[in-house]
Amino acid sequence: MDFELSKSQKEIQKAARDFAKGEFDKELALELDRKHEFPTKIWQKAADLGFICIHFPEKYSGQGLGVLENILVAEEFCRRDSSIGSALILANFASECLLHFGSDELKEKFLPPVAEGQMLSAGAFTEPDHGSDITFMDTSAEKDGDHWVINGSKIFISNGEQAGFFCVLCQTDPHSKPTYRGISMILVEADRKGVAATDAGQKMGIHMISTSEIVFKDVRVPASSLIGEEGKGFYQVLEFFDESRILIAAQALGIAQGAFDRALAYVKQREQFGKKIAQFQVTQHKLADMATKIELARLITYKAAWNFDQDRIDPKLTSMAKMYAARTAVEVADEAIQLLGGYGYMAEYEVERFYRDAKITEIYEGTKEIQKNTIAGVIIGKLN
Repeated sequence: MDFELSKSQKEIQKAARDFAKGEFDKELALELDRKHEFPTKIWQKAADLGFICIHFPEKYSGQGLGVLENILVAEEFCRRDSSIGSALILANFASECLLHFGSDELKEKFLPPVAEGQMLSAGAFTEPDHGSDITFMDTSAEKDGDHWVINGSKIFISNGEQAGFFCVLCQTDPHSKPTYRGISMILVEADRKGVAATDAGQKMGIHMISTSEIVFKDVRVPASSLIGEEGKGFYQVLEFFDESRILIAAQALGIAQGAFDRALAYVKQREQFGKKIAQFQVTQHKLADMATKIELARLITYKAAWNFDQDRIDPKLTSMAKMYAARTAVEVADEAIQLLGGYGYMAEYEVERFYRDAKITEIYEGTKEIQKNTIAGVIIGKLN
């Protein structure tokens, strides 16, 4: 067993760290967070350097690398700044659905602009009345000649107001039994007539990423916009989650490490009762617990990514990584605030923002309860 990254992977990791150090300005981050603005210029620079969609084939403007290299970038970006990092690593959200299942025509048209920093993408999966249950969709798509006509709505869609296209889950056969066998995935351009995106409302964190409600009213798209086969949308999303949950685990891991870095720097210079806070045993124990959790999260996240790149896709391990890393991010960021005391509650010291950004990792891409269902289902197997 070899737990070392390769030389090229270490170089990618360092390049991502150096880029984030040079471009992720603290004052800019605070301003963008207050204004709820996407870091467009930084995203475009990151794309120019090949950090966006690093795991895409070169023919689609990627670097031809793997999920492990992609999460190394995600970890470093989110470690440097939880908000800017999250916005950049989710700029191409759901584009993997197109990469793995779409036609050559769709991939050639839509993937290069995403990788080159010209277009954001989004996955329109969650519905107002269904939440984590994607076994049936109220959003429908009906065939009309050589077009699909789509009606319905989606909620909590990341990049919703800025995306160039959506990968939309639709019920194409409402009579199928079970219902999820009648779900298909269809690509819908954001500028199609009948598509309306509105802000879903104020939220706790990830302020640089728009979170939207998307309404589709008699939206017509060509039949060729179907992603993969009709009736396979549910299965496609499950496969996508096996990859995307590793990315969310890396996002959480980076946030946890970033919060820890700030807490460690603070306690090493802050004095109370005549000595450095880091000299108190209670502080040392807190740091030890935080560091242990982060290391465990890193091990399972890297393992899940490495397995994926070896075509050993394990939903149980993916869910474990996402669940544990997300919980670690929340707990470490919370403890970082505690170590900084009153300063930890102030925006200037950043850890309160890391905490706000950490919490979403326990919710999107399946709540921790959904992850437990997946893990338990694999462990128990089929019952007679």
